[in-house]
Amino acid sequence: MTTTASAPPTRSKVAAYVALTKPRIIELLLITTVPTMIVAERGLPSIWLMVATVIGGTFAAGGANAVNMYVDRDIDKIMKRTEGRPLVTGEIEPRNALAFSIGLLAVAGAWLAGFVNPLSAFLALAAAAFYIFIYTLWLKRTSRQNIVIGGAAGCMPVLVGWAAVTNSISWEPVVLFAVIFLWTPPHFWALAVKYRDDYSAANVPMMPSVASLQSTARQIVAYTVAVWAVSLAFIPIADMGWIYAVAAVVLGGAFTAYSVALLRDPTPGRAMTLFTFSITYLSGLFVAMAADQLIL
Repeated sequence: MTTTASAPPTRSKVAAYVALTKPRIIELLLITTVPTMIVAERGLPSIWLMVATVIGGTFAAGGANAVNMYVDRDIDKIMKRTEGRPLVTGEIEPRNALAFSIGLLAVAGAWLAGFVNPLSAFLALAAAAFYIFIYTLWLKRTSRQNIVIGGAAGCMPVLVGWAAVTNSISWEPVVLFAVIFLWTPPHFWALAVKYRDDYSAANVPMMPSVASLQSTARQIVAYTVAVWAVSLAFIPIADMGWIYAVAAVVLGGAFTAYSVALLRDPTPGRAMTLFTFSITYLSGLFVAMAADQLIL
């Protein structure tokens, strides 16, 4: 009597599709969306509006991330950091992953247009298109500035959140866009220091793999100082109170101190310490932004 291999358990298959969306990245994007909505409202927006915006943003970001995995499956199998992704292991077929991603993007556009407003839908889908066509298909494999320019896609949730509340765009979300835009290179380059050999093996010109650690660290310092400056500029532009002001000063100072420490001792260990703190920095800054509006 012969037996055939059974299909993967449903739970495993669902987990594989969730992994396609890069949920940890989505979490960070959504951390910036809700506080931005609170600032736009100058208080707490309706719970339904926040939930609807977060759901739509999750679908849009998840769809874009899934396309990224579809396109990058050839280099993902070369890099140790990504060799366990579902398209590399064969748990999901490429055509199924592509159909899944397109479906998520279609749902995102319809959901945001129907339950939030057309402007938020346009911005979310524009971010997805930028991430797919500008970063993934063009810059990632051709330019050392890939994450600098391509990182603009990850800044769009603040515009989506602001548009969800006001149905418009003003200087406040533009400044927040700039904060995240300037934060992205030091955040990602710090992680890339650890995996520089991976990027070299895959022929991806990520900054730490094509420049010395010293040179990369100098650029990281420049960007963290710029982030600090723009985060402080947000205080008068958005008429923020002392809670945000204190957080911006302290967190920005700490972020800069960690980057300077990396410049003095450009090692993978220092880089990972900076990477870990960069997540704390962005989360803390936006939580303080929300607290400022809800408490003061």
